[in-house]
Amino acid sequence: MQNKKIIISHATGNANVRALVKGVLEKSFLNRYYTCIAVSENSIWVKLLAEFRKRSYTSEVLSLTSTRPFFEFCRLVFQRLGIYFFIKHEKGLFSIDKVNRNLDRYVSNKLKAGDVIYGYEDSSLASFEKLKKLGDGMCIYDLPIGYWRAMRELLEEERLRRPEWAITLTGFKDTDEKVARKDRELHLANLIYVASSFTKQTLQSYPGKLASVKVVPYGFPPIYPNRKYRTLSKEDKLKLLFVGGLSQRKGIANVFEAVDSLDNVSLTVIGRKPVKDCKPLNDSLEKHRYIESLAHSDILEEMRTHDILLFPSLFEGYGLVITEAMSQGTPVITTTRTCGADFIEDGINGWLVEPGNTKDIINKLITISSCQEQIAVIGKKAQEKASKFPMTTYGQRLISSLEENILDNAR
Repeated sequence: MQNKKIIISHATGNANVRALVKGVLEKSFLNRYYTCIAVSENSIWVKLLAEFRKRSYTSEVLSLTSTRPFFEFCRLVFQRLGIYFFIKHEKGLFSIDKVNRNLDRYVSNKLKAGDVIYGYEDSSLASFEKLKKLGDGMCIYDLPIGYWRAMRELLEEERLRRPEWAITLTGFKDTDEKVARKDRELHLANLIYVASSFTKQTLQSYPGKLASVKVVPYGFPPIYPNRKYRTLSKEDKLKLLFVGGLSQRKGIANVFEAVDSLDNVSLTVIGRKPVKDCKPLNDSLEKHRYIESLAHSDILEEMRTHDILLFPSLFEGYGLVITEAMSQGTPVITTTRTCGADFIEDGINGWLVEPGNTKDIINKLITISSCQEQIAVIGKKAQEKASKFPMTTYGQRLISSLEENILDNAR
């Protein structure tokens, strides 16, 4: 892409976005990075609040960064205070939807004809429409989770089968306006990126023709050296860990059913409730070790002190906890509707189960319990796989794909 640089827009700047920004900057392809909050790595905010560690950047990145902090800062404050009225789904004045749209409008007003923008789901419509109106631009779209129509198709049966858990399936709460915006973003995209084969597969449910869809996995965090494994006796319980939002979209009901049917396992659950009044969820959490939230470093430590990460998600764009656990040497039981299908060979470096099938999970755990020495073997194999796809190279891999798929067309 001669003389062309990329504008990146993302409200919260999560780990994969940061890796992309870093890779684009290293290639001297970064035009501008738009986000809500960005502080220096040496800022006092980083020392005072863990949340700001996720929003810290090098001076090189900050020199090409523009921020729109007000709505996002208010969202974080009300979330911390537990005042949910102002951050209510779609309607709250400082909901994530309002944060995304505010940043999108801000970015759209900065665009010029011929710009190339890399935008994300729910936060790109104004920018894409503006660039199309200006002409001679390029809209690159990142879909971090499976397509919404596929989600509803796959999870509708789950809603009917487990009505008491349906309240946790918050994706069904999206208004017609919101999902129409998602479809419009997809329609306007010149190129679409996803992080897993499963996410690409879900786009088959889109009722129209799409631009080319490319899979570039985020990759794995740094490998933890010298992972130690417990020597288990027949009397020892398998220590299972679940990390993620406590929604049935992530298979949490299947986790509880499997664990409660076995005597030789214990369970730790780390994650926030999507709703407060789901009775089966609240009742189940009382039976097990439950931690609502932990710093990222502490979550990695919990992974290392458990034998297996159990993450039987029914619908996932990627599943960062899978790659995090594997990097720590903790083998994972997950489903084919996650990035696990791209990285895990069943019984070799982890285990794959059928989505929504509690019996399948139980059978895997029984098999593992009967041959507990395989945990260390499979955990080490998981780390071997993780070493081949470091997240630090995600930006480089994505840039290589952009060069191959877009840059020639922009000359």
